[in-house]
Amino acid sequence: MSRFSELLDDFFYRPDEDVGGLLEFAAGSDEMLPVTPEETPEEYLAFVLEGECYAVPIRSVREIGKVPPLTEIPRAEPHLLGVMNLRGDVIPVYDIKMRLRLADKAPQVAGPDAAAPPRAARIIVAHTEEGPAGVWVDAVRDVVRLKPSMLEQAPPGVGGERDCVVGLGRRNAQLYILLDLQQALA
Repeated sequence: MSRFSELLDDFFYRPDEDVGGLLEFAAGSDEMLPVTPEETPEEYLAFVLEGECYAVPIRSVREIGKVPPLTEIPRAEPHLLGVMNLRGDVIPVYDIKMRLRLADKAPQVAGPDAAAPPRAARIIVAHTEEGPAGVWVDAVRDVVRLKPSMLEQAPPGVGGERDCVVGLGRRNAQLYILLDLQQALA
């Protein structure tokens, strides 16, 4: 018998071999392990406000566009930047930085005295209960898929004016602040 055959003979089970200890060991492994359901990731649109990364569920986003010329609304709420014409629909455009306490006042971006918007700025048109509404963001990053195990509850003490923060999402080293746009625009 060759050396290779001897190695194979030692490796494989032989019917005359004593395997009593092995059978006792394997007896405990017959139990069914609990089946964990597969986590279905949800897609979020990630964007930047004042250097921080925020995200909203993609299902609440209607479209993303460059910043068009905005029409100023006299005596409007401070966070209402103006209105825009989107294919015949007049849509209000909001700045949620004040709501999130990222800015003290909204920038002058509508009317004849408005400066040109930054190149990376975008308007996210979202579905709301009142109809479509635009949200001015500094930049759109990407669409990110987050599993429920990657999500955390909003930290304590974030309530009050920041009740639109509904949680945190972590993917690798990136932290996403999850928003409820309906609350942010309220």
